[in-house]
Amino acid sequence: MIEETTHLLPEWTPHAALWVGWPRLAEEWGGDLTGPRAEIAAFIKAAADYVPVRVAAGSDEAAASAADALQGVGEIVRIPTGDIWLRDTGPIVTGKGAQRQAQAFRFNGWGGKYLMPGDTETAAAVAAHEGLSAIRHDLILEGGGIDADGTGRLLTTRQCLLNPNRNPDLDQDAIEAAIRLALGVSDFIWLGDGLLNDHTDGHVDNIARFIAPGHALCQHPSGDDDPNSEILAEIETSLRRAGLEVSTIPSPGLIRGEDGNPVPASHMNFTITNGAVLVPVYEDHYSLVALAELQALFEGRKVIGLPARHILNGGGSFHCMTREIPA
Repeated sequence: MIEETTHLLPEWTPHAALWVGWPRLAEEWGGDLTGPRAEIAAFIKAAADYVPVRVAAGSDEAAASAADALQGVGEIVRIPTGDIWLRDTGPIVTGKGAQRQAQAFRFNGWGGKYLMPGDTETAAAVAAHEGLSAIRHDLILEGGGIDADGTGRLLTTRQCLLNPNRNPDLDQDAIEAAIRLALGVSDFIWLGDGLLNDHTDGHVDNIARFIAPGHALCQHPSGDDDPNSEILAEIETSLRRAGLEVSTIPSPGLIRGEDGNPVPASHMNFTITNGAVLVPVYEDHYSLVALAELQALFEGRKVIGLPARHILNGGGSFHCMTREIPA
């Protein structure tokens, strides 16, 4: 552990609060917010049994609809947001002893693909609401693109962090140096590609997560038609080559979108919080197996599976739409 500087805390440390995004831009959801709002409301109600939940509402209509759906569960906070993806637009909170500090990186709509008004203001607004000082960084970095074990190790992917649509003037050494300085990490574990058709360009929180110091979790393929079979096998191999303890759970297998193409469904996009792990589920058989295996891995926490098919249509899932505030 790096003690002399502020450092990136693992997600399993105690949380003072959990922020959750609330959908507001109908055009980003196929013109209908009913499905995603229902699934996110169910997530918030489940999470609120374990942690204070703050709901980020980016418009007056969003705040009103959240209040109607949640009926007093959670704190609704009216702040600038493009949409729900707080993992990438919110601050990354680091710690030094009992001190907490918000790190605010630049955000460019996942390489310029989805630019929504309000997204570049979200990190500062969350930090201000939490009473945290915010340090701004020139580096473009999304929270879903990294994962830490709290002892200096950082998981990420080349497809995302080295993509020329993020920081085209920086090479791998420069990107590592900037992250090392901002987040207090020392050991970079680089994976290759993320899931097929993932518009985030391979965010690591969809493919591999730390669940304890030096212990990584990833998925193995499900079914003969799993569109990510080769990718998942390579991820597991890379993690083992890095000297990590590795556990696996089944992927959701082939899940098709409305256009018939595979969508980047993943059981890895879970949110860890106080006493619970909230897991997106998409179909019965593989999800049931994944939940049982996760429960064995997360001793002392309740593993809760919740439907996330409508949220996935918007481009992500539970981890993507949340941002924890470490206690």
